[in-house]
Amino acid sequence: MIDFKGHRFEKDIILLCVRWYVAYSLSYRNLEEMMEERGVVVDHSTIYRWVQKFAPQLEAAFRKGKKRPVGKSWRMDETYIKIKGQWRYLYRAVDKDGQTIDFLLTARRDKKAARRFFKKAVRQHGLPAKVTIDKSGANTAAIEALQEETGQAIEIRQNKYLNNLVEQDHRSVKRLVRPMLGFNAFHSAKATLQGIELMHMIKKGQMVAAGGQKLSAAGQFYSLAA
Repeated sequence: MIDFKGHRFEKDIILLCVRWYVAYSLSYRNLEEMMEERGVVVDHSTIYRWVQKFAPQLEAAFRKGKKRPVGKSWRMDETYIKIKGQWRYLYRAVDKDGQTIDFLLTARRDKKAARRFFKKAVRQHGLPAKVTIDKSGANTAAIEALQEETGQAIEIRQNKYLNNLVEQDHRSVKRLVRPMLGFNAFHSAKATLQGIELMHMIKKGQMVAAGGQKLSAAGQFYSLAA
């Protein structure tokens, strides 16, 4: 259960603001104005702190038995995120049905970063049978290192056409990041992206609802705080 004690605003208001921010193309000032129209006076900086605190907790709750299993054929790629005026790298992978496997924000794009991403994904989902990547030598080296470490064979495919699936999926994330006009710190980018990726997975039907409930995407998001 996520603890909301010590906050002046009610849990429902906090969760509403967090969900709106990670689900739609809005700025914190947009949300401040929208809440004021509803009779709730809350500063945009307060909403920022809510996103930073609760988005990672909600994403962690989702990972604990709430996320549906994914396939063993992965499409992996990285995209760019601007942080404090510099481009950083968001590693992401989906399976052949477009379901999100995992994601990782890194400062560099190299073998070490790719290996960290694969290890994170494998901890959650186990080893893939095959991974489709672009022509990146760093990604190839990371998969080969993973094979050597585990003793398990992983088919490596370098096919840009097959990797279009993950490249298209990047767009859903980048569309939400664009109005934010870049992040000022790595930690804030990481926390915000956890919320964006969480909502993206929920919208794709990747959450197992407790007791087989038929909940909307919003309802599933809120249930993670219960």
